[in-house]
Amino acid sequence: MATFTLFLYSSLFLIFLITLKLLFKTKRFKNLPPGPPPLPIIGNLNLLEKPLHRFFQTMSKKHGDVFSLWFGSRLAVVISSPTAFQECFTKHDVILANRPKNLSGKHIFYNYTTVGSCSYGEHWRNLRRIVATDVLSSQRILSFSGIRKDETHRLVQKLAKDSSSEFAPVELTSTFRDMTYNNMMRMIAGKRYYGEDSELKDVDEAKEFRETVTELLKLAGVSNKADYLPFLKWFDFEDSSGATLEWAFCNLLNNPEVLKKAKDELDTQIGQDQLLNEADLPKLPYLKYIVQETLRLYPPAPLLIPHVSSEDITVEGFNIPSDTLVIVNGWGMQRDPKFWSDATSFKPERFEKEGEEKKLIAFGLGRRACPGEFMAMHGVSFTLGLLIQCFDWKRVSAEEIDMEEQTWFNLTKLLPLKAMCKTRPVVNKNLK
Repeated sequence: MATFTLFLYSSLFLIFLITLKLLFKTKRFKNLPPGPPPLPIIGNLNLLEKPLHRFFQTMSKKHGDVFSLWFGSRLAVVISSPTAFQECFTKHDVILANRPKNLSGKHIFYNYTTVGSCSYGEHWRNLRRIVATDVLSSQRILSFSGIRKDETHRLVQKLAKDSSSEFAPVELTSTFRDMTYNNMMRMIAGKRYYGEDSELKDVDEAKEFRETVTELLKLAGVSNKADYLPFLKWFDFEDSSGATLEWAFCNLLNNPEVLKKAKDELDTQIGQDQLLNEADLPKLPYLKYIVQETLRLYPPAPLLIPHVSSEDITVEGFNIPSDTLVIVNGWGMQRDPKFWSDATSFKPERFEKEGEEKKLIAFGLGRRACPGEFMAMHGVSFTLGLLIQCFDWKRVSAEEIDMEEQTWFNLTKLLPLKAMCKTRPVVNKNLK
C-alpha cells in the first residue's frame, strides 16, 4: 500500500512538473516568427534540402523574411532581410554575440576556447583584441606583403610556362588553393607545404601536413545527430580567398566586357613596363568593385556563422526566446531584388554609387564580424589584378563557364575552373 501511495504521489508530482513546463513553454514560445509546423522529435529536419541557402530563400518567400524552424528540439530563426539583420546586430548585438555549442567546438576547437567558437565574455574579448591588434591588423597584414608578392609571382611564373606565345589551357582551382594555403602557412609558420615537390624543402613533412588537413576537413564535415543538424562546417576550413578568386574569374570569363574594362584600367594606371604592387591598389577602383560584386553574388559562407540568443528579444515584432539559434542567409539577402537592382546580374559598376558598399554583409556585422576582411580584400584584389595584367584570358570553349555550386555549406564551385591564357609582355620584362 505504501509503495502504491508513493508511486501515485510521484506520478502526480511528475505530471505537475510537466504541466508547469508546458505552460511555461507555451508562454515563452508565443508569437514566434512564422514557419512550417514541426513533427514530434525531429521538428522540421525532414524538410531540409541542399543547398541550405537556396532552401532558406525558398522558405522566406513562403513564410516571410524572418521565419522559424525546429531542428529537433532546438528552435532556429532565419533572418533574410537587411532591416531584420540590422536590428539583430545593432540593437541586440551583445545578446546575439554567442555561438552554438556543438561537437566541433568541443573536440576540434579545444572545448570552445578559440576565438570563433567561444561564448561572448572576457575570454573572447581578450582573444579578439589579440587577433585585431597582433594578427589581422592592417599594419600586420601589410608587413606580410613580401610573402604575398612572392607567392603570386610564383603563380604567374607557373601559368606562364605553357602560355608564353599562344593561348594554353590552365586549371585554376588547385592553383589558387595551393597559393592561398602557402600564403597562410608562410605567415603562420614560415613554411611552404603546397605545390610541386621540387619546390618544397621538406617533402615528407609537407605531405604529412596536407594529409592531416585533408583528414581534418573530412572530420569537420561529418554529420552528428547530437548537433541537431550537420552544422560542423559552419567554420570555413577551406580557404575563402581561393574560392573568391575562382568565382571572380568565372564571372570575368562569362562577362568579357567587364574583363576588358579591368584590363584597360590596369594598362592605364600601371602599364606593361612594371608589375602591379599592393601599393597600387588604391588607383584601381574598378578592380575593387569586381571583388565586391563577386562577394555579393558568391559569398564564401552563404549562411553566416550562426549566433545564439542569451536573452529573450524581439525582432520585427516577433519573439525570439533565449537559447535560439539565429541564422543569417547572407546569400539570399545579397540577391534580393527588393534591395539590389538587377540582383542576379554581375555588374561591378553598381558599387560606384555611394552607400552600396555598406550593404555588403559577406563578413558579418557587430562584435562577431569576421576580423579578416582587410586581409581577404587586399589579397584577392592583388592576385586578381596581377593575373589580369599579366595574361590575356578567354574561355576554353564558346559555352559559358558552368556556375553550379557545391551543395552544402561552403559556396565553392562544383567543377574545377579551366581557362585559356596567354602571357602578356609585362611578364617577360619583369619575371624570368
